[in-house]
Amino acid sequence: MRRSLRPTAAVLAAVVALALAGCSNSSGSDTGTEGTQGTSGATEGWPRTVDHGGRSTEITAKPTRIVSTSPSLTGTLLAIGAPVVASAATTPSGMTDDQGFFSQWSGVAADRGVAVLYRNLELDLDAIETFEPDLIIGSANGGDSTLDAYSQLSDIAPTVLLDYGASSWEELADQLGTVTGLESEAAKTVDEYDSWVTTQAAKIKLPEQPVTALVYMGADGVWTFRADSPQGNLLASLGFTYAEPAEQFVAPDKRGASGVAIVSSENMSAALDGAQTLFAVSMGPKDVEKQLAADPLLANQPAVKGDRVYAMGTAAFRLDYFSAKQTVESLVSTFGG
Repeated sequence: MRRSLRPTAAVLAAVVALALAGCSNSSGSDTGTEGTQGTSGATEGWPRTVDHGGRSTEITAKPTRIVSTSPSLTGTLLAIGAPVVASAATTPSGMTDDQGFFSQWSGVAADRGVAVLYRNLELDLDAIETFEPDLIIGSANGGDSTLDAYSQLSDIAPTVLLDYGASSWEELADQLGTVTGLESEAAKTVDEYDSWVTTQAAKIKLPEQPVTALVYMGADGVWTFRADSPQGNLLASLGFTYAEPAEQFVAPDKRGASGVAIVSSENMSAALDGAQTLFAVSMGPKDVEKQLAADPLLANQPAVKGDRVYAMGTAAFRLDYFSAKQTVESLVSTFGG
């Protein structure tokens, strides 16, 4: 049985919906509500019961064959060493390999023999069943959500759906560690990452502060990341001072996600006036920072006037363990003292 989960809008809009859905407050989340899909329940030994977003799933034994219906969660599963046998693939773009696996973890997936579960986010229940999973991990939000098929998925194997829009990758690692029985591996992954970031931060000679990270949308303006977004938190962890756009210039947010402020093209310069350095996060096109700096509507913006517009890379658009490390390495390469 195959059901299309692809958005009906253009590919660009689909990529925005999938990636920006995870741009949210990463300071923590409540459990047991649809909007903040943490995990809770009895998790000592096996079997264990996991509560997730108002649903309850019993997992009888430590999983050995996990399939992921959410490419946005697959990277974190791989980071904690979960036994992923197959993952859904998104529509190929500048952020993925040719089969639709995100570039930051596609190499790891290949090394571990992770197969394509189905392509283009077209949910295929028959394909899932052929992999004989003992656990299905999926998303309850975003472009790769399989919430509507939760009952059907649960008929195949125990299914846990998480809201990656309500958590940082570190929090997701903790949640997935609980679900998979890899609690210590998840904690070790986060601790080692935090220690590594501290070491990398010491290598950076900060440009003029404060900074703002954004996605340049051309005639449609910019999507600016808020200070509490994963992107804002990553920059803060490296010592950058983060500036949000002036709130009076932010458009009513009917399309964006938590952690993102939408600014129209005519308000860009005023909204970004407080930023002395700008970071352009790319959704695939090269030299997006040059396109941003060349926009005549930003000619008087301080960072543009001071030639302080930098690329933050495509990896920063959807932050998991692998893309966060790639983004930090890129920033160290740019600003290493």
